[in-house]
Amino acid sequence: MNRKRLLSYVRQALDDYTMIDDNDRIAVGVSGGKDSMTLLYSLKELQRFYPKKFDIAAITVHLGFEGYAPEAIQGFCEDLHVPYEQVHTQIADLLFQQKKKDQMCSLCSKLRKGALNQAALSLNCNKVAYAHHRDDLIETMLLSLIYEGRFHSFSPKTELERTGLTLIRPLMYVSEADVIGFQHKYELPVIKNPCPADGHTKRQYVKELLQKLNKENPGVKGRLFTAIRSASFEDWPQKVNNNLYNT
Repeated sequence: MNRKRLLSYVRQALDDYTMIDDNDRIAVGVSGGKDSMTLLYSLKELQRFYPKKFDIAAITVHLGFEGYAPEAIQGFCEDLHVPYEQVHTQIADLLFQQKKKDQMCSLCSKLRKGALNQAALSLNCNKVAYAHHRDDLIETMLLSLIYEGRFHSFSPKTELERTGLTLIRPLMYVSEADVIGFQHKYELPVIKNPCPADGHTKRQYVKELLQKLNKENPGVKGRLFTAIRSASFEDWPQKVNNNLYNT
């Protein structure tokens, strides 16, 4: 995927769900993975010509795993001229104390997001951008169906009343394959996930299931995404453009 196509997808998502307003200050959660690095790059590029003026700052939540070296993120931010903040936590130690192993991922996600949101507030940001892409939305829907018995996926934009922050997901129209292609084409630096549970989670199971379904039924990812977009989830914002976005 080339730069023009990436920015087109991201801008469409921003416009469809009014993710950005004038004078927003957006904290971008950057772990060093392909998704977050692509998100940071796209928002920085859009900042130059998007009709609504906004600022961005990059934040890395260091979970405390050994071997995690975010220097590449800092260098990337310096190249993009994006302010960078690193938050050190002891989340890794807390996870290893967790006796219920099947709850480790949800606990990690909760603690990580909490640390990110607090850092965003300390930097006077009013919005936080997550790097969830189209495949993430589909996988979340399947997780909800299989393990919760309901049809749902996370929202493009969520307002957190307690903190006053708004969460946005600008990559929601970009497939994981396109993210991978973009990262390779433009040689974005990537840091390996140091979590020992990486690749051994329910989400990984659903990811592989989705790949199998799409291989046996070409186009099923697109149809599932259309089903999500067509659903009337109570916590989803009203879409400005009522035409479904086909990818």
